[in-house]
Amino acid sequence: MENRKGNNNNVTGSPRFAPVDYIKITILGFGLTALWASLNNIVLPKRLLDFVDESMKNSYLGYLTFAGSVLAMLVQPLVGAASDRSRFSWGRRRPYILAGTILLLLFLPGIGLWESYAAVFVCYCLMQIASNTAQGPYQGFIPDLVPEGKRGLASGVKGLLEIIGGASLLLLTSNFIDRYSPGEEGYWLWLTLGALGVVFLITALITLITVRERPGTGRQIVASSGSRVTLVDLLKGLRTYIKQHRDFIWFLVSRGILGMPGVILQTFAYYYLQDVIGVEKPAGAATNLVIVVTAGIITVVYFTGRLSDRIGRKPIMLFSGLIGAVGIVLLYLSDSYTQVLIGGAFIGLASGAFLSASWAMATDIAAEGEEAKYLGLTNLAMTAGSALARLIGPVIDFFNNTVAANSGYSVMLLVCLLCFVLGSLLVLKVRGVR
Repeated sequence: MENRKGNNNNVTGSPRFAPVDYIKITILGFGLTALWASLNNIVLPKRLLDFVDESMKNSYLGYLTFAGSVLAMLVQPLVGAASDRSRFSWGRRRPYILAGTILLLLFLPGIGLWESYAAVFVCYCLMQIASNTAQGPYQGFIPDLVPEGKRGLASGVKGLLEIIGGASLLLLTSNFIDRYSPGEEGYWLWLTLGALGVVFLITALITLITVRERPGTGRQIVASSGSRVTLVDLLKGLRTYIKQHRDFIWFLVSRGILGMPGVILQTFAYYYLQDVIGVEKPAGAATNLVIVVTAGIITVVYFTGRLSDRIGRKPIMLFSGLIGAVGIVLLYLSDSYTQVLIGGAFIGLASGAFLSASWAMATDIAAEGEEAKYLGLTNLAMTAGSALARLIGPVIDFFNNTVAANSGYSVMLLVCLLCFVLGSLLVLKVRGVR
């Protein structure tokens, strides 16, 4: 089956896009999400307590993950754009995925080796650069290889694999991390990092070996002088595109805001459950919450991906905002772990609908011929929202330390509620797609 450009450029080179091909082009998302979900939500919250002040733990975690999100914003679209113009004989995307994989696996052990916040900070930033070197080009597989009428389904499969990847490794890593302590029990940290590295390596190898691309054509964005494109040229090109497609801006803002509550809750769930709910094993409790959220996502992500191909992307994204707001209200009213899980189920339903519909909308809007760049910019909106979301950490500590114990977590939930409401309303401004 031909893609929208008329090229017979699917995964296998056959005229049909087989069901297994959806797995081949999205399996890397499983490995990336598995690694970063465990690292950000379980490993780092525990690891930072080895060398930071307890009263400032949310702030230190927020600053660290904020820096990583900013690097993702810078690296991912630029590397994605570079892959659009690459000349490699074995494809436009995979050489960058290979380079990012090697570097990420080299930097990963630093999380366990270094014993200061500054050193872990540097290591984490290097990992983000490596990871986004792989992820930026990877985003181009769906518009490159999937027939136009199947992209909603492919986006649903992508979202499903990413969520399953994150949840499945959390089950393992949370069990390890709850047993970890510096000294004699330190090996549990290394078992955790080793498991994350192995899973990521396997998914990267599957991608590199099984995805078939045509050789890169070397097409480049050229400045008026005929020289190679610079960062300034890229920004000028983006500005021109925005002027011609204002719907793109509204989509980016809506996507960024709607993505913030999930990031906030995932990042600070460990400390929230430990401080507010009083659980004894916060890693395991946070993981069980993620499993409930994941169940909600799985319930709807495939269905909403297919449904968005029929009724449009907007209704699905509006639905996600409404259900998400209900989930946040339930969390605010919770005074037991069971009630937290109920609220998490609603947030899972909202997240599943958002993941599939928003990525499908992104592939609809992406400029033809420069998909990785614009999908990288779409992901930039998500990472921009993610970056802002991490800065709720210092806000939590401020209210906890100056107003009342744990009052910062109530402020955190209020911010999440406002994001769900505002983000869903802004999608109505996107008029270029259904």
